[in-house]
Amino acid sequence: MEVTKALAALQPLYGKGNIEIVTLDGHRVRGVIRSMKTTWPLSTPTVKVERADGEVVKVPFSAIMEIINHNPTGSAGSASA
Repeated sequence: MEVTKALAALQPLYGKGNIEIVTLDGHRVRGVIRSMKTTWPLSTPTVKVERADGEVVKVPFSAIMEIINHNPTGSAGSASA
């Protein structure tokens, strides 16, 4: 997923729990969006997701295939590349 599409899909979900990110290689990370870094020079734009066990997982925007909002009242739904 391109950075601008991923950022647009993730911004309304920032800080919300029960968000799942599916990567191009099939990995799934579910938790709370904690950070979205897009402006650091010489670094890959990433999103940090805090899982239920407390582990923070960094996912590059370029590896995101799908973003799923598992919250029942969320209006963002899911986004696919």
